Amino acid sequence: MRKYGFVTLVMVVLSVLIYSGHGQVWANDFQVILVADGTVKAPRVVLKTKFGEMEIVFFPELAPKHVESFLTLAKKGYFNGTIFHRVIPGFMIQGGDPNTKDPSKQSTFGTGGPGYTVPAEFNKIPHERGILSAARTADPNSAGSQFFIMVAKSPNLDGQYTVFGEVVKGIEVADKVVSQPRDRRDMPLERIEITVEVLE
Repeated sequence: MRKYGFVTLVMVVLSVLIYSGHGQVWANDFQVILVADGTVKAPRVVLKTKFGEMEIVFFPELAPKHVESFLTLAKKGYFNGTIFHRVIPGFMIQGGDPNTKDPSKQSTFGTGGPGYTVPAEFNKIPHERGILSAARTADPNSAGSQFFIMVAKSPNLDGQYTVFGEVVKGIEVADKVVSQPRDRRDMPLERIEITVEVLE
């Protein structure tokens, strides 16, 4: 989780310095609003599983179309009842496929979407632990509703997939999800259903 060292109300529009928990500094062009206690005012959701909850903050200035799509779907209850259908230890957990609501469609898991695609919005945020990024096919502009959460650093994804948010609370839940027994397709043997609540 990145920490912001400001103590007064500030709007930063260009060249924001983002400090990560790993001591790295990144310069990016996006807007955040910082309040008196140093927290960030930005769109957020809580992703609930049987292992606990993850709070995710979005980056609307970096990936506006991806953030808008996710929030619009979440408000409609689109993600509720879907599962994490792909988990790879030391890498990531993936979800957001509407096909996974129906166990009888298991052969199609990983292929479902909202009926539209979102164009790539690549940015400079690296794929590190806790990062939320958009899953896609070989076509960079093919993202839909599927997403993945990083449980470890993977620089080979940087600039290739659209980062649009970050887990700021509950990353240990992702660790529990990724550690579950899985089949040869990296799908957990037991269903790990998702419910997404948008925080106003």
